[in-house]
Amino acid sequence: MAICLLTAAANLAVGALVGLCGVAGFLLPMFYTASLGMNVSEGLALSFAAFIVSGVLGSWNYKKAGNLDVTFGLRLSAGSLAGAILGVKLNLIIPEEQVKLLLYLVVLVSGISILLRKDKKEAGEKKFSIEKNLPLTLLLGFLTGAVCSMSGAGGPVLVMPLLVVFGISIRTAVGVALFNSIFIGIPAVAGYLAQCSLAKLLPILLTALAAHAVGVYYGSKNAHRINQGMLKKGVAVFSIVIAGCKLSGII
Repeated sequence: MAICLLTAAANLAVGALVGLCGVAGFLLPMFYTASLGMNVSEGLALSFAAFIVSGVLGSWNYKKAGNLDVTFGLRLSAGSLAGAILGVKLNLIIPEEQVKLLLYLVVLVSGISILLRKDKKEAGEKKFSIEKNLPLTLLLGFLTGAVCSMSGAGGPVLVMPLLVVFGISIRTAVGVALFNSIFIGIPAVAGYLAQCSLAKLLPILLTALAAHAVGVYYGSKNAHRINQGMLKKGVAVFSIVIAGCKLSGII
């Protein structure tokens, strides 16, 4: 019961943050492995199942708000689907301790990148836009899909900043990144869940999905009301502190 309550609270909070600003999903694998003591496959199976939910609900709300380019999202996700399959295979042949180390490093680097990245506010600031460059779109999707599925980073925390760099507006980048996380999550869940006992994880899985769905839905519905810059900085600082503590052995 205690595990289910902790899982619900974590997924509700992380889901709300994902819906609001597109980042923070990468905290879930660390919660499962560090706080609940699960092995990497269990933690990633539960996390990516939640990422599928956040991708569906979040991108739906961003689409209704006019902040999702579906055509571009599908092209990017075609590359991510193939990359995610490779990432799962790599994860399963790398020792678990090394995967945990990679996860903490990804969280640390992600937090630093969010903290340092400056959002582009004006459309006129675009120097290059990736939407019409199919080879680059597929390559970006493949590489980010592989890294995310292998490390448990989720998707938006890596994809969203890169899309902004390539000239996509901030809100559209969040919508596309959430949509893209569906296609990273599907092969990741299938691959990691095959290494776990479904009977053992099922109560936790159902609790996690329900809580995550509520958080993401209301977060994405209210994204326009929140100062996203301050929220992202808060997530970044929290991520850096937690990852730094885990890497240094403090916790």
